[in-house]
Amino acid sequence: MDSKQILNELTPYKQGMQIKDVMEEYGLERIVKLASNENPFGYSKKLDDYFSKQFPSFDIYPDGYTAELRSALATKLKITENQLVFGSGTDEVVQMVARAFLYPGVNTVMPSPTFPQYKHNALVEGAAIKEVPTLNGYHDLQGMLDAIDEHTNVVWLCSPNNPTGSVIPRDKFMAFMEKCPERVLVVLDQAYYEYADKDMDLNAIDQLSNYENLLILRTFSKAYGLAGLRIGYGIANKELIEKLDVVRGPFNTSSFAQKAALIALNDDDFIADTASRNRSVKQSFETFLDSIGWHYYDSQTNFLLISTPVSGDEVFQYLLKNGFIVRSGEGIASPRTIRVTIGKEEDMKQLQELLHQFHLELTKGTLKS
Repeated sequence: MDSKQILNELTPYKQGMQIKDVMEEYGLERIVKLASNENPFGYSKKLDDYFSKQFPSFDIYPDGYTAELRSALATKLKITENQLVFGSGTDEVVQMVARAFLYPGVNTVMPSPTFPQYKHNALVEGAAIKEVPTLNGYHDLQGMLDAIDEHTNVVWLCSPNNPTGSVIPRDKFMAFMEKCPERVLVVLDQAYYEYADKDMDLNAIDQLSNYENLLILRTFSKAYGLAGLRIGYGIANKELIEKLDVVRGPFNTSSFAQKAALIALNDDDFIADTASRNRSVKQSFETFLDSIGWHYYDSQTNFLLISTPVSGDEVFQYLLKNGFIVRSGEGIASPRTIRVTIGKEEDMKQLQELLHQFHLELTKGTLKS
């Protein structure tokens, strides 16, 4: 059976180990998952109140236009309804961009490391990849500008960046947009937007009228705690949105996800509480890392990328057998690191105890593999 040649060279996305599998393999009764940047504080309790009384109809197709959520989100963001496109998480919107704008003969520019699905989807569509290494976790924006040529169709900016957590400074973002050719689509992925300090806000939505080549991505999977429902969105001018809608599946977000996102959108108190608790726990964790001399990258997210004195896989395995799932950096273009989602306070204290013990055993040379 013939297929694209590139499919023989790529592998499917490999998710992290699941809790049930870890419990069975290591004989554990409790697992703390800190690998996928989910919200450990859950989601708005307004969802429980609503869905305890009624559910969307499951026997009919969802609203393909996502009208109710579209209207509410447009009002909140102060944009028009035709400036939005919805996807099954921002993952699908990334896929839409690749389907619409990337093909053999063109290239796409991105930082490294960053969210791997930019590269994956571009390769599937036959585009060439130009990766520009980050500088201390931050985008090398000048390097990315230098990489743009006459065949570049898409540039990916991830702010806050995954896996480093860094935010692009506002003045540097504006300078980048001014210098970037208007024919090149700039995708600004803000999946962790709600976690970032407000004084670091790029105010990107306000720039949409100035830059017709700008597409902003956001999601309900992270701070809103709806990762299991898969719903995200893109914001741009209506002409760009129309192109993405052409490659969008007709009923790509479920009725349940649409209603849940609508309810979550209206609970500002939950988002504020999530951001505040995350910031407090993260600061405490950073203080601990300082105490054992482990470097971590500046992060405006609900995770930290931590440099490790040995392979990230070795630290990952040590934590795994002790009931904590984190992400090894070896598989995300960040060798000798681990990426740790900021969890609940009590869980992070237990993690600190394990990392302290690991550090002591490593220092004394008594660490067992």
